[in-house]
Amino acid sequence: MTLARLAEPPHGIPVSPLMTCHAAKRRLYGADTYFQEGHGQLAALTDDVTGFAHRHAALLLKPDAVVARRLEAAVDWLSARGFRIVAAAVTRLTRTMIRSLWYFQWNLATPHRRRLAALFLEDADALVLLVRPAHDLDVPASVELTRLKGPTDPDARRPGQLRHLLGRYSYLLNLVHTPDEPADVLRELAVHFDDTARERLFRSALAGEDRTAEALELTGRLYAATKPRSLDFEPAVERLRDALARHGATTAPTAGPRLLLETAWEHGIDLDPWDTVIVGSKVLPMRQPGRTPVLDGADADSWRRHLDTVRGTPR
Repeated sequence: MTLARLAEPPHGIPVSPLMTCHAAKRRLYGADTYFQEGHGQLAALTDDVTGFAHRHAALLLKPDAVVARRLEAAVDWLSARGFRIVAAAVTRLTRTMIRSLWYFQWNLATPHRRRLAALFLEDADALVLLVRPAHDLDVPASVELTRLKGPTDPDARRPGQLRHLLGRYSYLLNLVHTPDEPADVLRELAVHFDDTARERLFRSALAGEDRTAEALELTGRLYAATKPRSLDFEPAVERLRDALARHGATTAPTAGPRLLLETAWEHGIDLDPWDTVIVGSKVLPMRQPGRTPVLDGADADSWRRHLDTVRGTPR
């Protein structure tokens, strides 16, 4: 039997090393339905799929950004950092979509995090902005936007970063998300949108026109459909304490926030979803210790070295 006959057939499409730094991601994404859909649809519209994926980034403004009324601040921040909005659309983060978006990272999530995410991500629609930097960068636009966005850890955020500007609430209430690498941009657009909506976004981005006005119009619609909410911790704790008192579930006056939540859950008391998330994401573990994500992104320096290697021009 020849080696050719023994070789395992490919499970998916080839993924360019210019799409991601990681060989494992190229292998898994090549067989991933969402990446295949995004890549295939874009390939029907342009011969430069890889170039498109490098030049564009996506910003997801989550439901917490909507209820906190921080969408305009994010739009202004993008403009100040030299990113032009070239497409915009509303999305709904369902239970299935949440797991699809973070499929290769949610092995880190605790049961508490999954429970809390289900309470708020479906409470309001979200906004997806497809953006392009005004000038060519030496790394993909998604990598640069992710760097400028700031980390998940609120204590590690710094002035100038988008997450610092929008509010340092908690690990879970971070208001925005960005795809890490070019491959993630194509995959996540396919998670969010069906063929028709995705083609509209791709065509809008290929046209390259400024869609800031459209983004702001969608912002107004999102605000009109949702009530504003404060995401501050201490007032939410007091509202939880009041909710327990109304239901006769007494706790010591000095009971901590975690005990308040656990008491309410033990007695089956319905709590305000946002208050539950605001408090729970501060006092409950969000990340499983000792685990690493199945797939991860890569920082700008890693991408520079990767591009030098791929292009045969080592530093």
